[in-house]
Amino acid sequence: MEDVRSTLLVQELAGMRSKAVPRQYIVQQEDQPTIAATASVPIVDLGRLSQPDGDANEAVKLRQAMESWGLFMVTNHGIEDALMDNVMNVSREFFQQHLGEKQKYTNLIDGKHFQLEGYGNDQVKSDTQILDWLDRLYLKVDPADERNLSVWPKHPESFRDVLDEFLIKCDGVKNSLLPSMAKLLKLNEDYFVRQFSDRPTTIARFNYYPQCPRPDLVYGMKPHSDATILTILMVDNDVGGLQVLKDGVWYDVPTKPHTLLINLGDHMEIMSNGIFKSSVHRVMTNPEKERISVVLFYFMNLEKEIEPALELIDERHPARYKRVKIMDYLAGLFEHFLQGTRVIDTVKI
Repeated sequence: MEDVRSTLLVQELAGMRSKAVPRQYIVQQEDQPTIAATASVPIVDLGRLSQPDGDANEAVKLRQAMESWGLFMVTNHGIEDALMDNVMNVSREFFQQHLGEKQKYTNLIDGKHFQLEGYGNDQVKSDTQILDWLDRLYLKVDPADERNLSVWPKHPESFRDVLDEFLIKCDGVKNSLLPSMAKLLKLNEDYFVRQFSDRPTTIARFNYYPQCPRPDLVYGMKPHSDATILTILMVDNDVGGLQVLKDGVWYDVPTKPHTLLINLGDHMEIMSNGIFKSSVHRVMTNPEKERISVVLFYFMNLEKEIEPALELIDERHPARYKRVKIMDYLAGLFEHFLQGTRVIDTVKI
């Protein structure tokens, strides 16, 4: 599909040091960023949670996070600090390269036809579209035989090896969390793990948010929820910006070095029949500092259908969501994102 982009990449705009931002980035007045509240975002110790008999206190915190927040931080996750630092370092090195090197991996074919994978930013469908203040690198990493290596950076030279090691470690984190999530619903421990048994899809996204001269007018990323089962994020150790919506109030998500953030996605909310909440979140901009995040999106096989777990449905607890094919769900995702609405609302009963 043709892209009508007429603006520079955001990193180029930020490099001009202008005190103004192009109109395409300015959100409407009623949607402009507001000051967020502060609260204690749940923190779960994965090592204690994953003990053979579990840990009751950690399970309580996990339940609170999944039912109320849709987001939580994870410590004692088994990923070495050095590896996490390496992931952030190769990400930063990639974005610090000159534009010509990065454009080797562009997401615009022939300069105008948009593809999801590669380096750039979101598709621009119209001149009136409000854009986000970020550039990103988007890679399909699983199934491994579907990797488009032509858009995988060759520089830094360690990029691919570091990413592969990080993927293995995060897969272990995912597989440690999912049984505990299933137990909270009184489902078989392997219920969610089994959803990933048949060619699941994993997407890696590297986000670069440059300094923005007008953080009062511009979003790093507009409010949205993820169309995943769950999402694992590694955020900048020093620069915040992520906010989560809880009970109609936006809260800052604090930075905590070498922790992971877990977002529950829409598909987890559907399968739990609404017991667990998909988090609505957004990213603010910073006038002084750049920010980097690395995100892994975990999907089932895109040809499968999702619906509430049958074990959670009875006369007193009817299904709250319709069965839907994942591919069809994802097809409407970007349009809803642009409109500030959510696909999940279209499948509610």
